[in-house]
Amino acid sequence: HRRFDYRPKTDPYCQARYTFCPTGSAIPVMKEEDVIEVYRLQAPVWEFKYGDLLGHLKIMHDAVGFKSSLTGKNYTMEWYELFQLGNCTFPHLRPGMDAPFWCNQGAACFYEGIDDAHWKANGTLVLVTTISGTMFNEMAQWVKYDNETGIYYETWTVQASPDKKSTVWFDSYECSKFILRTYQKLADLGAVFKKIQTNYTSIILFSGEPVYLGNETSIFGPQGNKTLAAAIRDFYSPFKPHQSVREFFVDLFKIIDRVFLNHQFYLFYNLEYWFLPMKSPYLKIIYEEVPLPVGSKASFGV
Repeated sequence: HRRFDYRPKTDPYCQARYTFCPTGSAIPVMKEEDVIEVYRLQAPVWEFKYGDLLGHLKIMHDAVGFKSSLTGKNYTMEWYELFQLGNCTFPHLRPGMDAPFWCNQGAACFYEGIDDAHWKANGTLVLVTTISGTMFNEMAQWVKYDNETGIYYETWTVQASPDKKSTVWFDSYECSKFILRTYQKLADLGAVFKKIQTNYTSIILFSGEPVYLGNETSIFGPQGNKTLAAAIRDFYSPFKPHQSVREFFVDLFKIIDRVFLNHQFYLFYNLEYWFLPMKSPYLKIIYEEVPLPVGSKASFGV
C-alpha cells in the first residue's frame, strides 16, 4: 500500500452519515515509568444499529485499548472510514463529471474511555501485552506518521485463489490492518505479546492477473479512452450515495451479480484503475487467525 506525502483536504461534497471520531482527543504523553496494559478489542461492525447480525457473518471491527496504571485512565484507539464504508468502497457518479468521484479516506481515532459493554457483549476485550510509558509515547509518534501518510481506505483483498499460499495481487487497508501494524510496532519496540488466538475478517475477491488501466486523467481526461471510461462508469452505476446500511447491501449484491455474470471487476487502488478478470469462487468473507507479532529485537518484557 502506497504512502502519500500528505492528507488531501476533504471535498465538501463528501458528507458522513455519522460524524467521524466525534469525541476524539490528542494522544496523551505518558510518564516514562508508567505501566500500560494493552487490550485487543473486537465486535461486529455496525453493532449499534443491527445487533449481532454482522457478527454471524463474522464481519468484525477491531480496535486497541490502553489502561494507564499511574492514572487509572482507559483509552481506545481505532482506524476507520471518514465517510462510512460505502463511500470507501464505491464512487459517486456526479452529473457533469466524467470521472467517478471518490469520497475515500480512513484515519485513526483516539479517545478516552473503553466502552466495556460494547466490546464484551458480542465480541472481545482481552489483555494482550503490557508496555512502558516510553513505548506508548514512541507508538504515538508512529501513529501520527502512519495517519498522515496512509490515507486511503481499501475494502478488498484481491488474490489469485483461496489457497493459503496464493498470490495476493492487492492487500486491503482497513481497521484490522491498522491494529496489526500497531501491534507490530509495539513488538518492534520490545512488547512481548501473550500466546492467544487472534482472528480477523477479510473480504477477498478472486481474480486472474490484474490488468493496469491507468489513472483518472489517462482514462477520463480529454485524451482519455472513451470506451473504457464508459465501461467503468457503467460498472459503478448501481451505486448511489448511501443513506443506509441496508441500501449499501442492496447495491453490493447488484455489483456481485455483475461480477458473477460477467467475471469482471474494476478496482480503484492507490489512485489507479485496474481490471480484474474474476474467477470462481469470486468473493469470500473469511475470519481467520493472524498470530500476534514477535518483535524484531530481543526484549525482556516490562
